[in-house]
Amino acid sequence: MKISEILKSKRPVSFEFFPPKKQESEHVLFNTIKELRKYNPYFVSVTYGAGGSTADKTLEWTKCMKQDYDYSVMMHLTCVGVGIDTIDDIIAKLTELKVDNILALRGDMPAEMSEGNICRDFGFAGDLVKYIKLKAGEKFSIGVAGYPEKHPEAKSMADDIENLKRKIDEGADFVITQLFFDNFHYYHYMDKVRAAGIDVPVIAGIMPIINISQAVKFTQMCGASIPKPLLAKMENMSAEDQFKTGIEFASKQCGGLWASGVDGLHFYTLNKYGATEQILNNVF
Repeated sequence: MKISEILKSKRPVSFEFFPPKKQESEHVLFNTIKELRKYNPYFVSVTYGAGGSTADKTLEWTKCMKQDYDYSVMMHLTCVGVGIDTIDDIIAKLTELKVDNILALRGDMPAEMSEGNICRDFGFAGDLVKYIKLKAGEKFSIGVAGYPEKHPEAKSMADDIENLKRKIDEGADFVITQLFFDNFHYYHYMDKVRAAGIDVPVIAGIMPIINISQAVKFTQMCGASIPKPLLAKMENMSAEDQFKTGIEFASKQCGGLWASGVDGLHFYTLNKYGATEQILNNVF
């Protein structure tokens, strides 16, 4: 089912998974899919590596979740360094699988790709949205990324919002935000998004802090920030106490968002179910 249709009447809870790099890690993802299935998510998403580096695995897991688990699936699709022929091939395969949803992303340039070998068919996510619409019409519901604390490469929040508006104007149906840990950032972002005339649903991306070192690495990559009191509180905790504190914090965060009328919650599961399960049990 198209996510754009779901969002007309529902505030969805959804999950993100990524294709395991090692075969021995696949059983962890299978177990997570099985355990989280009981929460009846409205959709799930499958990530796509830089420059299409996990394209085959992403399609394989998309097919698995669609056909074996009857999920509504959204496949991530990055465009930087990727040629039109590759995008055409993926669109054809998703059509064959009857997958209705794409998260259109610019993505990161693969480290091994040299400047002289970069394919420049697409420069930005907006270019990809425009091409999917041109190629496939209304066949797909298209989502794009939003950044409550600004994209790390954007000159300003105003420029970032302008880029988001371009993606929506090109045909995107909804937004899923990058992770954030202070709801103020989401509310402030939403004020600016709506003031810019962007009226599509904006789903909040949630990743609980269950390991402070890991969380710091994520925030350095995506431009998010961890509240200083929480960071100071968790820095010297045991792994067990970090997990408990992170779950408590994320549960309060999600409860506040849900009470405020957020358009949906999208959990970055990291292919594990324990944290997401506890948060859902606490909030709903």
